[in-house]
Amino acid sequence: MEKIYQELKKIVGDQYVSNQPEERFFYSRDGGTTEPCFPDFIVMPGSTEEVQKIVLLANERKIPITPMGAALVLSGLSRPLRGGIVVDMKRMDRILEVNEFSRFAVVEAGTSEGKLQAYLKKHHPSLKHSVPDAPPMATIGGNILIHGSGHLSALGGFHTEMLNGLEAVLPTGEIVRIGSCSVSPYWFSRAPLPDLAGLFLGWAGTTGIATKIAIKLYPDRPLNDIDIFVMEDADSVPDVIRRLSGTAVAEDITAIMTPVPEWASGFQMINVIYGAESKREQVLKRDLLRESVKKYIKDKVGGFMPLYSDMKGRFMEAPASQLVRFADVKKGGGFEYVGAIMPIEVFPDAYRKGLEIAERNGVTYSTGARIIGLGHTMMFFYAYAFNRADPIDVKKAQKALEETNEAALTIGGIPWKAEVPAQQGIIRRMDPNTFKLMGRIRQTLDPNGIMNPGNWEVPS
Repeated sequence: MEKIYQELKKIVGDQYVSNQPEERFFYSRDGGTTEPCFPDFIVMPGSTEEVQKIVLLANERKIPITPMGAALVLSGLSRPLRGGIVVDMKRMDRILEVNEFSRFAVVEAGTSEGKLQAYLKKHHPSLKHSVPDAPPMATIGGNILIHGSGHLSALGGFHTEMLNGLEAVLPTGEIVRIGSCSVSPYWFSRAPLPDLAGLFLGWAGTTGIATKIAIKLYPDRPLNDIDIFVMEDADSVPDVIRRLSGTAVAEDITAIMTPVPEWASGFQMINVIYGAESKREQVLKRDLLRESVKKYIKDKVGGFMPLYSDMKGRFMEAPASQLVRFADVKKGGGFEYVGAIMPIEVFPDAYRKGLEIAERNGVTYSTGARIIGLGHTMMFFYAYAFNRADPIDVKKAQKALEETNEAALTIGGIPWKAEVPAQQGIIRRMDPNTFKLMGRIRQTLDPNGIMNPGNWEVPS
């Protein structure tokens, strides 16, 4: 162990490697309910070449290796389930290129969402990227690799659909480039080449370590507005979402259901955010949205909420600070964010199941959905706050988490960024030949089984 520690120090320097109990404690857990798993070493590389040397060492010695962004995934995917080395990517946070004309940015994978957002506002104010509703320290690489979504997802889809290409270190140490950057000096697209990006998306760090990421950027329009359609008939929500998203006006559409404040309980609030270059365009888009749901307004089933200008600003925050406040509502530093990807037509089932689970387990909750594309799918979320210092409260949240994942699968959805028990539930329902193919791919890329072992596996 001491020899490995010394070799890691040679790669990254004394300051960026640790085997001390304090660091091992912090890197053993995240903000969710999963049990801690302690690493043997934590290392912070500063370049692709350093990542490569760490992986080569781990592969030679058959040491488990777990890549980590900001450890905000909440489902324990960056816990080292079998010990070994945690590779913290946050030092690799350089913004390498912004292309104004083709609207893309190339960043190191450890670059935070907040850093790129601030950089674009300062140096390229006409451009923006899709920001997830996570603290600004969330990394761009981490969010893309878990199929994240954000405040431009009604416009551009999942963040994986906004990925132009990537650079990655394979488990055996080779450095590969995926997309146009493998042929051209421009990181403009994954087409028309064979698309190998899927080898790294959704795999929970079991196929390699992404070191550079190219993402699409979008116009940051001078005028931005929000309309909130309010109703209390969950069965009609899918059609309302279909109509609103079908206008192709929105940049972001979210549905929020919360018991706090009290007046909001029982209502579904569908938030539609859109941008415009001129006042005329803004009015036109507003009229299109209102026209799309006039049937429901006429039937007095729903209507648009009047908003003062200062209220609009709070609703249009990216990332949304309301989630941060809710995360600590129990004043115990515990927060579970259970997402599931599912078709919009199952919204009523997802909504009612969430209410039942929260009531049955006595947990503090908030629910909602982010619409992806023109209503092509949605990420339905169940947020549970708990007091980490209260074991009973933790158990309640864990039970709610388990039931929520099972409910999502039962109604035809798939748990997002699934923790190990949820992965097992997915595997049980997955076409067996698909899972066999996943195994063959992992065996080919990682013959020594060092990359984040314990994820996407059947227990032995």
